[in-house]
Amino acid sequence: MSDPPANVTGNAEPASADIDAATRRLIAALDALESAVERRREADRDENELASRIQALGADRSRLADELDGSLVKSRRLERANRDIAERLDKAIATIRAVLDTGET
Repeated sequence: MSDPPANVTGNAEPASADIDAATRRLIAALDALESAVERRREADRDENELASRIQALGADRSRLADELDGSLVKSRRLERANRDIAERLDKAIATIRAVLDTGET
């Protein structure tokens, strides 16, 4: 079997330094990758939270729209009842005045 190729100078120390440097670069790259993955996970969590909030706002909007529709129906009903009562009161007042006018003469 043959020995592994020696460094150009024949010294094993520079090869070890190259391996150490490559190892440090690899560790730095892995750290950067881990940080990027964590940032992405956090961005995904934020996106999911935002989507949940948007869904909740949509549900609130639908509920409020339904309540508003119900309030409008009730308001219109009350307005009709108010007009009916006002007409009845006007008729009652007219009748009372007519009776009073008849009684005075």
